Amino acid sequence: QVQLVESGGGLVQAGGSLRLSCAASRSIFSIHGTGWYRQAPGKQREFVATIFSDGRITYASSVKGRFTVSRENAKNTVFLQMNSLRPEDTAVYYCYANLPTRIWGQGTQVTVSS
Repeated sequence: QVQLVESGGGLVQAGGSLRLSCAASRSIFSIHGTGWYRQAPGKQREFVATIFSDGRITYASSVKGRFTVSRENAKNTVFLQMNSLRPEDTAVYYCYANLPTRIWGQGTQVTVSS
């Protein structure tokens, strides 16, 4: 069974940057779509970014131009570079992979202080 493990979350001031990582227990990202969602307290989980198996990338409008998703197939890892962070970006960030059944990581907390 494939497992996803996120890391890289933390506390940062508004305007700062963080880089999240999502490591898979085996090689999947080169043939399956993957991406990131987030869930703020009291809110539903929302889409952040995705990389399709063919390399196409889509972002939520709220993060476009500030966040960059990428993958390194040789390391079975997907990244989310987050720049110009805002307090409203505070959430638990989850990576996922479509196998095609969607699996999720355990999440990593990102807190942006004003």
